[in-house]
Amino acid sequence: MKHQVARGVKRAFDIGLALAGLVVLSPLILAVSLVVRWRLGSPVLFRQRRTGMGGRSFWVLKFRTMTDKRDRRGELLPDHKRLTRLGRLLRKLSLDEIPQLINVLRGDMSIVGPRPLLPKYDLWYTPNERRRFDVRPGITGLAQIAGRNTVGWSVRLSLDVEYVERCSLWLDSRIILQTVKVVFAREGVVADPRALMSDLDEERSEAMTDELILDAKARQLLRAG
Repeated sequence: MKHQVARGVKRAFDIGLALAGLVVLSPLILAVSLVVRWRLGSPVLFRQRRTGMGGRSFWVLKFRTMTDKRDRRGELLPDHKRLTRLGRLLRKLSLDEIPQLINVLRGDMSIVGPRPLLPKYDLWYTPNERRRFDVRPGITGLAQIAGRNTVGWSVRLSLDVEYVERCSLWLDSRIILQTVKVVFAREGVVADPRALMSDLDEERSEAMTDELILDAKARQLLRAG
């Protein structure tokens, strides 16, 4: 019962902040929408599948930051080749994340929580890391104030689990205040995270491959002995 009340209070807190944010930021939202429409065309919003609470997928919303440029075969170019100067600026200032306030109102997300990640990562979490799905994903979280895109996967996911264990309105308030500080200081911002680190599935599949190679070598040495 206590747990349900805490969740209800957190949900009310999220709705209040999301509504206030949309009202206060409405001039900025309109300005960014017009600039994105002018420079990148339609659609203004970018939608992408992410995994949320309970392992359910949803469409996360962001302001568009990349073009639709394709190669000769009609396939989209890599992200770093489609990311524009405007897109880099929006990401640097975290303005591309503002539409996620709509996700909060829909109930897909919370203001604070583990960042929603791609469904292709779902198979690569440890049982403990899967606890991140016990709460709604957030626009910001412990990992974001700890270094944003510069934090490695294992540390980032462990911080997500720590948030789940310590979740409270007091902690949310501290994270929100710290997020404002981090955003204005532009700390830990990497416009193209893949320039710094591999995707989670690639990193862990490579680690698994290395482990299998070492195991095979060990077996060969045992046979030789």
